[in-house]
Amino acid sequence: MRDLVEIGMGRTARRSYDFDDIDIVPSRRTRSSKVVSTGWQIDAYRFDLPLVTHPTDAVVSPHTAIEIGRLGGLAALNAEGLWARHADADSALARVAEAAKDGAAPSEVVQRLQELHAAPVRHDLITEAVRTVRDSGVTVAARVSPQHAAELTPHLLSAGVEILIVQGTIVSAEHVGEDSGESDTDPLNLKDFIADLDVPVVAGGVSDYRTAMHLMRTGAAGVIVGHGYTPGITSTDQVLGIGVPMATALIDAAAARRDYLDETGGRYVHVLADGGVRHSGDIAKAVACGADAVMLGAPLAAASEAPGRGLYWTSAAAHPSLPRSRVAPASAGEHTGVDLRTLLHGPSQDPSGTVNLFGALRRALAKTGYSDLKEFQRVGLTVRH
Repeated sequence: MRDLVEIGMGRTARRSYDFDDIDIVPSRRTRSSKVVSTGWQIDAYRFDLPLVTHPTDAVVSPHTAIEIGRLGGLAALNAEGLWARHADADSALARVAEAAKDGAAPSEVVQRLQELHAAPVRHDLITEAVRTVRDSGVTVAARVSPQHAAELTPHLLSAGVEILIVQGTIVSAEHVGEDSGESDTDPLNLKDFIADLDVPVVAGGVSDYRTAMHLMRTGAAGVIVGHGYTPGITSTDQVLGIGVPMATALIDAAAARRDYLDETGGRYVHVLADGGVRHSGDIAKAVACGADAVMLGAPLAAASEAPGRGLYWTSAAAHPSLPRSRVAPASAGEHTGVDLRTLLHGPSQDPSGTVNLFGALRRALAKTGYSDLKEFQRVGLTVRH
């Protein structure tokens, strides 16, 4: 039975929970961390880590996409970001970092980012970026917004994209028109869109059972749960009044996955957690709540290779009329300079859970007696209040 609370006369609301509200319960056995697996597979593509990057220029360049792929994860290029708009994206990113370093007001830094995104998307530039990653031999993923998916996808596929991510703040099975103030376009019907593609499509974000189920019925191979929430950086809750308690949202999406599996006689749709991850323990909690993988942004922005130079923002920061992300130091800013390999695989000298992120996940599986991620999704949970 759902936990409903009365918030006023005649109005109730559902009580929901975030990662900080829950804890993982150990089982009756433990294992060696050397005999557990953190691998996962979507369609024909297998990865050693349940990691997909949040598609932001602060984290993902062609170079870091290759490195993350070699380290076992999947990096998602933003097909509408600076790498698609500027021939010298490094210089564009340096201008953002310089504005932040010079003590500009937060709004001025966002304005600098908006100005850089005012340049048009160039198909030749995003094609070049995708082919650079493809030629390295790692799996190539790219993100498009629902507004521009139909236009950009043919160019991405011809360049070699193997996994397509259709992501916005909120994504439904049918996107109608544009939210930029321009004239409406034909709606993007995801079911028809996905049916015409030969690559797996991951779509989101969602935050409830019904929308997750609708996206699964479009034929999506994966559903993104969450809006990329990072405390102190994203501001969707302040700007739109929309928030996602991630533990509850993931469990609801996992319930939709289970029901869809029954409905289709065995078609499994992956659930990706996007938001609320600050420490390695949050990754473990996300999987425990039903996630197959996590989308990481801010925790990786502290890496020495990160193109954001220690800063982090989401793609919503550059929205031309309603930005929903700040440009701010990465959440693990005190560890800026640690390389990606160390951030993901260790070793760590830091006890706060911001380094050796997936070594910690392996240890969490081992300490609770589970051998792989699918088993770990059944681990017991407690609520702190």
